[in-house]
Amino acid sequence: MRDQERRAVRRKLDEEMRPYRRAAKEKHPTNELLRAVRRALRVPADEMAEKLGVNRSGIFDFELRERNKTITLRSLGRMAEAMGCKVVYGIVPKGGKTLEELAEERLWRRVLGVDG
Repeated sequence: MRDQERRAVRRKLDEEMRPYRRAAKEKHPTNELLRAVRRALRVPADEMAEKLGVNRSGIFDFELRERNKTITLRSLGRMAEAMGCKVVYGIVPKGGKTLEELAEERLWRRVLGVDG
């Protein structure tokens, strides 16, 4: 990929990821998100368990694994689907930076021979 193409891709991703960058500024932006959404939608654990074909404790296990950051994307997606939702995730640079800013920093570190 040429530099111009990379820059265009970064700009497009930066625009698409703007809401995620805002969310990433929070200390724990998605902490216990499954439970929060389930409760906000008033979906009982029993109903979720029935839809997913697991027992009630399985629902709480999914929520615990999400909180512990050990849940798989597949399980997260299944839980979201059972609530009539879908999973949308993003990868953004730390500190609210854009991909363009991060790429520029990496370039300068490489040019200056600075580890980072």
